[in-house]
Amino acid sequence: MALRPVQVNIKAVDVSAVGRFWAEALGWRVSSGGSGVTRLVAPVGFVWRDPVDVCVDVVPVPEAKTTAKNRVHLDLATTSAAHQTELVARLQALGATSVDVGQGDVPWTVLADPEGNEFCVLEPREVYRDAGPIAAVVVDCADPRGMARFWDAAMDWTAQEVSDDQASLRSPQGSGPYLEFIRTPEVKAGEDRVHLDLLPYPGDDKEAEVARLRALGATDLDLGQGDVPWTCLSDPQGLAFCVLALS
Repeated sequence: MALRPVQVNIKAVDVSAVGRFWAEALGWRVSSGGSGVTRLVAPVGFVWRDPVDVCVDVVPVPEAKTTAKNRVHLDLATTSAAHQTELVARLQALGATSVDVGQGDVPWTVLADPEGNEFCVLEPREVYRDAGPIAAVVVDCADPRGMARFWDAAMDWTAQEVSDDQASLRSPQGSGPYLEFIRTPEVKAGEDRVHLDLLPYPGDDKEAEVARLRALGATDLDLGQGDVPWTCLSDPQGLAFCVLALS
């Protein structure tokens, strides 16, 4: 049995605007639909039941984001200094804004999407050369080692490096983005506006996977979701995530 991260779930009031932004930012396509419905942002050729890429799912909520920093954010990859400069300018033209999260003088640029969800445009780094437009899904946490232990057991992704200050996992195929845990002195409490959605492999049983996650230390999470086909959980450090159904 195994799970794989299939999408980064981003809550938004205006799903159409935020979906368009992320499609343009990543060079992907956004699904069409009526007003107020989920927008799936994914590469051409994305196959739901057997995904290769980690896509973005923009989900409608009535509440606007607060000023508190999200616990989860995306790092975008660039291939050169010129590419980084061009991408930042293009994203700002699409509605991104510069934000100060206390980063100081760093080589990457911190921005927020049109509804204030933070993300970074990284300087060129060799480690992300083959990652695609999303270099990493980054999680602020108090204990990267503990997070790596849980998520390494929860998914079929494998640990790449683990230390007291940071840890990373990646698909066993060695492609796509990394999942990174960064030690942060003050981790935001409260509901996460951005989270990971996991998916079983075809033939695996979702409920059995959920039971396995509970045995690893995950706990059930009630967000008022009601009777839905997915299961909302929190990892041992309180990070929210969902396990989706295949159909």
